Amino acid sequence: MEKSNLGFAVSGKGGTGKTTVVALMVRILSEKENRSILAIDADSDSNLSSVLGVSLNRTVGDVVNEFKKSISKGEVLPTMVKKDILESRIFEILEETPRFDILAMGRTEGEGCYCAVDDFLTDIIDVISKNYDLTLMDMQAGLEHLSRRTDRSVDVMLIVTDPSALGFQTARRIKELAKEVHIEFKKIYLVGNRFKPEMESMLRDEAAKMGIEYAGNIPHDENVLKYNLEGRPLVELPPESPALAATKNILIRIGLLD
Repeated sequence: MEKSNLGFAVSGKGGTGKTTVVALMVRILSEKENRSILAIDADSDSNLSSVLGVSLNRTVGDVVNEFKKSISKGEVLPTMVKKDILESRIFEILEETPRFDILAMGRTEGEGCYCAVDDFLTDIIDVISKNYDLTLMDMQAGLEHLSRRTDRSVDVMLIVTDPSALGFQTARRIKELAKEVHIEFKKIYLVGNRFKPEMESMLRDEAAKMGIEYAGNIPHDENVLKYNLEGRPLVELPPESPALAATKNILIRIGLLD
């Protein structure tokens, strides 16, 4: 998978550690030279920026809400190209860092019918992503993002599960729903988070039953627990952290590292 413009989405049940997985991936991949990375926080809770150590003042949701209000007030003339205006405003809130860039989706208000604006938004995110070699998306928990087809430009889906029946159930449903709404990922992988070593064979078996490739397991890591409790960014984890070593193996398995 050495071609440019690859899109990866990380999904799963709430609480499985999706944001942690994305942060660990960004930490490792951003150390590789000559690869531009965009991290997109598509979860309305918008926690990814915190674990990456980046302060964001505004989200895409804020921009869209303001734009919809401008339309309602007649401040956006019919002759104006709405898509271009919205695109330029979203580019303005894109946060750039020396190692990666980040964009948070946030929440949008649902009053009124702004179907065209919502369609523009998906197209704009596609356009922005094409400027990067790699886009990593931290998706909203559950299945809503699939029903809304917000994964349409994603090449690879990583489904994270914790050691719970609900985690596996959500993983199965994500794969089923993707097929129902005609989203065709090139690859779907199952990633375990916080499984004990003796449980990994069961994790592999479950992946096989689902018809999903097994990518690996990220073990419990006291460093991750400590950093999360202290509110410290995971990009500062010590290199000997077990979670980093496991994530590197996962990235090798899915073709993002040599």
